[in-house]
Amino acid sequence: MEKVNIAQKLSLVHEYWSPRIAGELNDTYVKLAKLKGEYAWHQHEAEDQLFLVVRGNLVIKLRDRDILLEEGEFMIIPKGVEHLPVAKEEVQLLLLDPKSLVNTGNVRNERTVEDQWI
Repeated sequence: MEKVNIAQKLSLVHEYWSPRIAGELNDTYVKLAKLKGEYAWHQHEAEDQLFLVVRGNLVIKLRDRDILLEEGEFMIIPKGVEHLPVAKEEVQLLLLDPKSLVNTGNVRNERTVEDQWI
């Protein structure tokens, strides 16, 4: 057992949209990521996903509305819900993802990453 300093771990993340694993809890990874720009519309067929904003502001676009997440706020995206994360400026994020989750969901592109620890 070791404590994790989120800011220190985030300082090791140098690429946007490339989540890194900082810990695991049961069948869930605790991931840290930096985001900037617009992602791609996608969904996760079998997994819910938690987005917690550590620094910055993140817009989660849904097909029927946009949700602004500010520092210290989180949102759970239920499985099967199509969403588009947008970060006008750099956002630092903590994600809780089931181990089976692929970061780009049902879309495969250059932002699809394999699980990597920091």
